[in-house]
Amino acid sequence: MASNRTWRVTVVVLATLILGVMLIACGPTRKGETAAAAPSAQAASPTPATTVVEFWTTDQQPDRLNAYNAVAQRFMGSHHNIDLRIVPKDESTVTADLMAAAQAKQLPALVRIGVERLPALAAAGYLDEGAASAVIRTIGIDDFSPGPLEMVTNLESQQQWAIPYDGWLQALWYRKDLFDAHGLAAPITWDQINAACDAIKAAGDPQYALALPSSPTQNYVHQVFEQVAISNNAWPLTPDGKVSFTTPEMIAALKFYTGLQRCSLPAPVTVEQAADAYLQGKAAMLFYSTYIMDDLVVGAQRANGMMVAPSLPDLAKRTAFAAGLAGPGGSASYGQVVALAIMQGADSATQETAKEIAQYYLTEGYVDILATAPLGKVPVRQSIVQRWTTLSPIFANYSEATLGHIANGFDTVHRWVLRGEYNNSQRAVISEIESRLLIPQAIDHIVEGGETPEKAAAWLQAQTEEIIKQSK
Repeated sequence: MASNRTWRVTVVVLATLILGVMLIACGPTRKGETAAAAPSAQAASPTPATTVVEFWTTDQQPDRLNAYNAVAQRFMGSHHNIDLRIVPKDESTVTADLMAAAQAKQLPALVRIGVERLPALAAAGYLDEGAASAVIRTIGIDDFSPGPLEMVTNLESQQQWAIPYDGWLQALWYRKDLFDAHGLAAPITWDQINAACDAIKAAGDPQYALALPSSPTQNYVHQVFEQVAISNNAWPLTPDGKVSFTTPEMIAALKFYTGLQRCSLPAPVTVEQAADAYLQGKAAMLFYSTYIMDDLVVGAQRANGMMVAPSLPDLAKRTAFAAGLAGPGGSASYGQVVALAIMQGADSATQETAKEIAQYYLTEGYVDILATAPLGKVPVRQSIVQRWTTLSPIFANYSEATLGHIANGFDTVHRWVLRGEYNNSQRAVISEIESRLLIPQAIDHIVEGGETPEKAAAWLQAQTEEIIKQSK
C-alpha cells in the first residue's frame, strides 16, 4: 500500500501539470502559431445517417444483376448517404414475397414487377401512386409509349400505379427451313399449329415438334395460355364480373393447349427447358418472348452461369416468328411490360430516395439495363428507341421491319388484365389468378394428372370464385 507522503507528491505533480496546461491554453498566441479551437457542438458536423434502400428485381441472370449493381454503384457515388441494395427475386413468387414482407413491415422501397401484378398490389394498398406519377411527369409523360402507360394507369384515379420500364412481345418462333421442307404453312392458326405438330412429329427430326410450357410453378405457362384463350374469345370474367372459366370457349382453349403435349417435350417443361430445346435443335417450335432473339445469335446464360449455345451458327436466319395467333373466336397478340413500383410504408425521406432511384434507372442508367438483352428489353421511352437499335451487333441479324414491329408492338398487345370493360376490382381478381399460378396448375392437372379440360375448368371456376369471396 502506498505511503501518505507518496500520495501527497502525486497530487502536487498532477496539480502542477493541470495548471501548466491551463496557462498554455490561456496564454497569448505567438506569431506564426494558430490558437487551438475550443470544443464546439458546431465544429464537427455528424456524419449523415445512411439510408438503406432495397430494390427488388425479377432480372436474376448474372449479367443483368451485374448491370443493376453497376448502376447502383454509380448512383451511390453521388449519394454517399444511400446504401442501395439490389435483391434478385423470382418472377413466379415475387407477389407472395411482397405479401410476406408487408406482414413483417419490411417492404422494399422499389420493385421491378410485371404489370399484371399491379392491380392486386394496389388493392392491398402497397403502391405509392403519387410517387410513381411524379416520376413519370418529371421524365415527361409524353415520352412514354401510350400502350405501356395505359397498362399501369388506375382507371379511377387516373394516376399511375407504377412507372413503365421495359417489355417484350411473345411469339411462336419456328424453324422456317423445316416448315418449308415439309410444305407447312406458317403456324398462325390453331389448325396450322396442329398440322405442324403432327407432321414434324411423324418425320422424327427434330425429336419434338414443340416445347410446350407445362411447369405448374412458372408463370410462363399462364403467359402462353392466355394468348391461346384470347384467340378463342375466352376470358376469366364476364364484363359484369361473373367468373367464366367453364364456358365452351375456355374449355376449347384448354383442350387445344394441352392437346399439343402429344408432340412436345415430356412435361413438366420450364421456360429454360423450352428455350434450351429450341436452341439445341431438339424442337421446331417455341412459344417465347423476344428475349430469344439475342439467344439465337449468342446463346443463353442461365441463372447458374451455364451457357447454352445455338446448335446451328445461322439459327437466327433459319428462324421465323408468328406474333399473332388466330383461333376459332378471334386473334390475339401477347406481350409483357415490367414496371418500377414504389412501395408504401417507408418514411418520407426513403420515399423521396426511391423516386430518385427510379428516375435514375430510367435516365442515366436506363440504356445500361436495356443493353443486357436489347431485344428482350424493348424501351417504353420513345426518345430512347433509336439509340436502343444501336445497343448490340445482334440487331444486324434482323430486318428493319422486324425491329420496327417489335418497337411498336406494345400498342397491339392483348391481356386479360387489360380488358377495357373490367374495373379495378375485376383487374385485381385477374391479377390474383396469375399471382396464384392457377392456370399453370390447371394445365398440370390435365397434362400430368390426367384430368379432363372440363374438370380443370371447374377447378379454375371454384378457385376464382373463392378469390372474389375473400376480397369482399
